[in-house]
Amino acid sequence: MKRLSLAMILACFTLGLAAQDVIRVNYQGAKPTIADFAWAILSNYEWNEEEDCLDESTNAAKQAWTKYRKGLPLNEGDKITVDQKNGYAVYESKFENDLLRVEMCYWNESDQKHKLVAYNVRCYRDGKYSPGQFDGLTFYRYNNATKKMTECEAPGFDVFFSTDDGAWISYDLPRIGKDIIYTEWKDNVKKKQKTLKWNGRRFSK
Repeated sequence: MKRLSLAMILACFTLGLAAQDVIRVNYQGAKPTIADFAWAILSNYEWNEEEDCLDESTNAAKQAWTKYRKGLPLNEGDKITVDQKNGYAVYESKFENDLLRVEMCYWNESDQKHKLVAYNVRCYRDGKYSPGQFDGLTFYRYNNATKKMTECEAPGFDVFFSTDDGAWISYDLPRIGKDIIYTEWKDNVKKKQKTLKWNGRRFSK
């Protein structure tokens, strides 16, 4: 898997997911589930094979979710886990020693009018974090009244993927609980880890 500069990583991720300024969330029942949020994000993504900057991870996730929604078998090495109770979903694609994880989750905001939705991509090799051109963390704010969500900045912290001393940074979305785990990696070894705590409005370090 080829590697790109950090600038190109962010550019690819932004072009793929930020193309849609407003995303409508369609759902049945009283309120949307994590599956509804996940499909809203993925179904709005359009992959252009002729572009130099391709987000193959989102395209792969979209194709897998399309099969999942139709009840069709996934490709070999692919897996989708949907935890409706905890508002968490993840698409995993394993090929030889590489693992791609596309996570999505949401939080209810304390104003009871909005939800915060996160889309996170991480790559691993031999079980260790292996940052590449697909990695990224994007947030959306969902309005309960309009049933639409728009991309927003990470509330309470800045999203970085490397440090001044050359360490890489990964983010783990919560399947259980509400907090995000921030991890710094140096030479494929965990160097530092901290919890970004959710208080209903923002995350605190």
